[in-house]
Formats: sequence, C-alpha cells, structure tokens
Amino acid sequence: MKLEDYFNFLAPNDIRLKGTRIGIESILYDYIHRGWSPEKIEETYRRYLTLEQVYATITYYLHKKEKIDKYLTEWIEWGDRMREEQAKNPTPAILKIRKIKEEYGTLRNYLEARKRNEYT
Repeated sequence: MKLEDYFNFLAPNDIRLKGTRIGIESILYDYIHRGWSPEKIEETYRRYLTLEQVYATITYYLHKKEKIDKYLTEWIEWGDRMREEQAKNPTPAILKIRKIKEEYGTLRNYLEARKRNEYT
C-alpha cells in the first residue's frame, strides 16, 4: 500500500483520511502544536481513526514536510481570518449570549434564574 492510499485529496487545501471526514490538519495540529503522541491522538479519535492512520498521517507529513507546513500555515491563517470575521459580525445567537452574560454574569446564573421563574 502506498502512503497516499490512506488519504482522500479533495482539493489542494483539503486532505482527509480515507473513510473519514477528518482532515490531516486535525491530527497534525495535535501532534505538532500540542505535542501529543500518536497513541494519545488515536485515543482521542478512537471512534474514527486507527493508530495506523495516525502514523500514516505523521509519516506523510515527514515525507512532504515543506508542502504540509505550507498547508498547515494556510489552514491556521484561514481559521484566524474566520474568527476575526465572526467577531466583527456575530450571529444573533452570539449577541443573545453576550446580552445574557452582561445581565446575569454567566450562562449558569441565567439558567438558574429561568428555572426559579418556572416554578413561581
């Protein structure tokens, strides 16, 4: 089996483990940035991945380091841009949560107040 056989190359910026919806960036972020062992990564994704798939992803990264470093950098930068955009244009749900936190301090306080009002 070739190393590439472990992956679906859906687009230049979308490489996923075959048979899953998990992108290699998820595994590699845990491995590189969080310093997790392959075994810890497999434990985290146990329902979806095998240890063999985790090792295949890491091996693919090590063989194509320059290309995958660029892929990961672009993924992280895209995530940063999306968070900035979401902060500038919050959804109605986020606005409601912010209002609740402002009024009650925490969501827990809000839920407790609602519960008290339900029974009075």
